[in-house]
Amino acid sequence: MKNPVRAALARGETVTGIILFSGSPMITELAAAAGIDFVIIDMEHSALDFDTCAHVIRAADAAGITPFVRIADVERTLILKLLNMGAAGIAISHATKENCMQALSHARYAPAGERGACTIVRSAGYAPGDWDTHVRSSNDELMVIPLIEDAATLRDFDALAAVPGLEVFFIGPTDLSIALGVPHATFDEPKMAAALEQVVSAARKHGKFVMTTIGNKPDQVYGRSVRDRGVQAIVLGTDGHLFLDVCRRMNAVKTERKQS
Repeated sequence: MKNPVRAALARGETVTGIILFSGSPMITELAAAAGIDFVIIDMEHSALDFDTCAHVIRAADAAGITPFVRIADVERTLILKLLNMGAAGIAISHATKENCMQALSHARYAPAGERGACTIVRSAGYAPGDWDTHVRSSNDELMVIPLIEDAATLRDFDALAAVPGLEVFFIGPTDLSIALGVPHATFDEPKMAAALEQVVSAARKHGKFVMTTIGNKPDQVYGRSVRDRGVQAIVLGTDGHLFLDVCRRMNAVKTERKQS
């Protein structure tokens, strides 16, 4: 099965997504209805379990939105189960070259990796007629997405960007800003601006793409400025960020006064 996000990036398009903390299939469907391209189901900071992830992935597939999953640690069985459910890729928190190489191996079938083979899983269509085609498609289309969140990873980013099989790099601005000594700064702050420029430049050199979130400043003007600086995959925020922002703005009706 083709990965629509991967194809859109290759065409030079901008794609948008949200990070899902709620585990809600309805929110996933609403995101698709709004024209958002992907969801990243969060298994790092949220309390979501495998059953919830499976329901969200089914809802995403039915609604035509691409499902990824963010995990805290690179662990073979965890990656295997999520990909067997039908996740289109895995986002790796606090990425390093070493854990990304492990993740690529866990995510790919032999001979490219060591992913366990089983035909009676959802991602394989429950016993596909042509297993070899399924293997080639999975190995080509599944995405391992490193999160750039640490100063050491940023320093060595060119080496990470050169790794075959890694196509999209997610700058995690909250953790990275803390690591750079400017907690919760946006990409308008000089150190963060330099980090963004470094990642975009190296990614372009290797024919790769950059993803980040504007959830810490959910503003269209800011989002466009990040896009114009070379980010092709823009996460609008978590479902929590977006709901909270709308509720706060709409809740102003309690304090507004009619102008005479």
